[in-house]
Amino acid sequence: MSEETTLTTISTTTPVPVIPPYATMLGFTRYVSRTGPAKATFVGGLRRQRERRSGFNPHGQLVKALKADIAFRTGGSYLGGVVDVVKDRWKPLYGALRAGARTYLASLGDPEKVNLAQTRDAIATVGPLAVKINPHFGLRYEDGRREAVRLHFDEEPPSPESATAMLHLMARHMDQILPNAEPVLVDLRRGVTHRIDPAARPGDVESWLAGEAAAFTAMWAATATTTSTATAA
Repeated sequence: MSEETTLTTISTTTPVPVIPPYATMLGFTRYVSRTGPAKATFVGGLRRQRERRSGFNPHGQLVKALKADIAFRTGGSYLGGVVDVVKDRWKPLYGALRAGARTYLASLGDPEKVNLAQTRDAIATVGPLAVKINPHFGLRYEDGRREAVRLHFDEEPPSPESATAMLHLMARHMDQILPNAEPVLVDLRRGVTHRIDPAARPGDVESWLAGEAAAFTAMWAATATTTSTATAA
């Protein structure tokens, strides 16, 4: 038998990485507020961010200033100066948030009777979806009450859907986040605090979130398929 050169066809198509569906609490609660085609568009954007490992938090300095005013009982001094230390592009944003942050700070009452408390992040399983639960900080009051606080920075107030989802997800994992604490969502632009609606049925909320998570996961997979097809073409 004569020797022959065997040619092997090698595919040069770059495989699309398999990225499990994932969302932060902020991403998932923003998703549930959307309707129609906007949901799929939003999920596609989240998946691309995950692929690129991109993302930037412009609110970090403000959160640090608020926590410093709580910890050191300085009545808003750190919030007062934070606009001057951020880059020029963020000054309008910080200026818009500062007044509401001071209102929230004042709503906590006597500074001597409230302290920061350490919180921990948690990974929730919502239907088939992994969701990172990450409050901004915890509070411990002199009377023993505790709160796990998540801040809302957007121009628009939190929708009823996003507030319900966020508070429920935090409550569901409070043993990991800050045991025996109450979940709180603070609309920082307006200085308004949101708490769980006592009339809401946890079982109904859980079923609703599971359905939303299933749809999210399907859209995530559909985005991957679309990306794969476009890459092959």
